[in-house]
Amino acid sequence: MTAVTESQSLSTPTTQDLDALDNQLSKRYIELDPGGYFLIYLDRDQGLICAKHFTNVINDKGLACDPETGKPLPTRGKVERSHTQVYSARTAKELCIKLFENADPPCPVTFLDHAAYLGREFVRAEIALISGQAYVQD
Repeated sequence: MTAVTESQSLSTPTTQDLDALDNQLSKRYIELDPGGYFLIYLDRDQGLICAKHFTNVINDKGLACDPETGKPLPTRGKVERSHTQVYSARTAKELCIKLFENADPPCPVTFLDHAAYLGREFVRAEIALISGQAYVQD
């Protein structure tokens, strides 16, 4: 008789299971990065993953606000603001290196969880770019 390891006794999760877990985790509270936020999109004509950086300030309620007006930034709808920088690259890895290792000016990301989030999103964007699927930032 052979011993069954813990990993062997667990069933392999389905795609639906993993999607449900991912959706649940996306609803958790996160503290916003005072270094700003990014809007990630694809430039399919150039074959690039792009990330526009925008500044913000965080108010006493934890809301991201426009640094010029102090008013909370809307979470839905179009917002007319100027970005501070556009980062672009052919792969998620190349984009992470440009942003986190070679940024000029220095990288605006100040929270590790924000850096991890961006890495995950850049990988999702790369997969969408390669596969031709739509990309919507989480």
